[in-house]
Amino acid sequence: MQWWSAANLVSNLGTWMQLTVQNLLVLQLTGSAAATGLSLSVQAAPGLLFGLLGGAAVDAWPRKLTAAVSQAVLALVAFTTAALVAFGMLSVPVLMALAAVTGLIATVEAPATALLGNDLVPEEDVPSAIALGSVVHSVGRLAGTALAAVGIATIGTAGAYAINGVSFVFVAAVIPFLRLTRHTRPTAAEAEEGTRGGARGGLAFFLNRRTLVALAVITAVSAVLGRNYQLTLATLVTGPLHGGAGAYGLVSTLLAVGGIVGAVVAGRLRRPTVALVAALAAAGGLMQAVAGASPMLLMLLVMIVPMAVVESVSDTATTTVLQTDPPAHMRGRVLGVWRSAGTGWGLAGPPLLGLLVQGAGARGALIIGGVAIAAVIGVGALLQRRRPARREAPALVPAEVAYQSAA
Repeated sequence: MQWWSAANLVSNLGTWMQLTVQNLLVLQLTGSAAATGLSLSVQAAPGLLFGLLGGAAVDAWPRKLTAAVSQAVLALVAFTTAALVAFGMLSVPVLMALAAVTGLIATVEAPATALLGNDLVPEEDVPSAIALGSVVHSVGRLAGTALAAVGIATIGTAGAYAINGVSFVFVAAVIPFLRLTRHTRPTAAEAEEGTRGGARGGLAFFLNRRTLVALAVITAVSAVLGRNYQLTLATLVTGPLHGGAGAYGLVSTLLAVGGIVGAVVAGRLRRPTVALVAALAAAGGLMQAVAGASPMLLMLLVMIVPMAVVESVSDTATTTVLQTDPPAHMRGRVLGVWRSAGTGWGLAGPPLLGLLVQGAGARGALIIGGVAIAAVIGVGALLQRRRPARREAPALVPAEVAYQSAA
């Protein structure tokens, strides 16, 4: 687990460095912010279209081999981009195509590496392993973005892409030496079940699992009406609160610090539940509303860290439920469904929230969004109490999938 965490930190540093450099590269090539946004959408789109298939592949293929090969292919894409930049042969269409290929590979790589990390520790320590992964991701994002500016100045754009390629090679080289814990080795029946049903069976399982559907509703509402603080807080700080770029930089730093603290706190959760995720999301929504009503910058700064801590704990708890609630042979497909759904609300959220900001202002968007999140969760909790308990759906075999489809 120590080697895996170190490899993931290196990979995250390289990935966030490349993503930052990619945005700057598109701006240099086109001079268009819209084109930059389009490149991000092109990279995210495969998750929406092929997330289900990627998750089914992870359940059907050997975990370590799948993770190692996907890392190697991502390295090849990064090295190819570095060479094209170095020789002045990179055009916008080629860059968009490479971004789409990266997104397509990630539909397999993301669930494979997420589940592989859990396979390295005893079952009771899986929540802590997921929390550690969140810390690594947060640190990598913060440091990788900062290193991008240094990298461009010292080794250039091509060098930044090459470094990311090396980071993928490092992860691929570590994977063969990882030792899986005994509890993660599937039985013969589970291994065979992992190849049945495919993406369709995974979707049917997800939709028949009340826990997972509730988790999706909570996360979707929070993602669309909140969370996009790069938009709402930037507008609030530079608008009604009359702050400048320095003030927003401080807000961004506090958000990152709170995210890391939250991930560390989440490491103490042993068995998080959907009820906990709902409570955290509702609390985060109310905090967001209070932040939106802040009369001065100092009050907003006081609210930022607890907001980020609650959001980080909620995200880590959500990930833990997703990766531990389904049976082992269905977890890749569940993550695949989640990737498709998450990409959908991730793409829809910013423009919808932007319209809300345009219509109600930064304060109004934060207050309305926060109150709406808490209200939706509150109504859901009341409806849940009135419903009779039911057994969660078992994993569907192909015949059951066909029967439900016909029905």
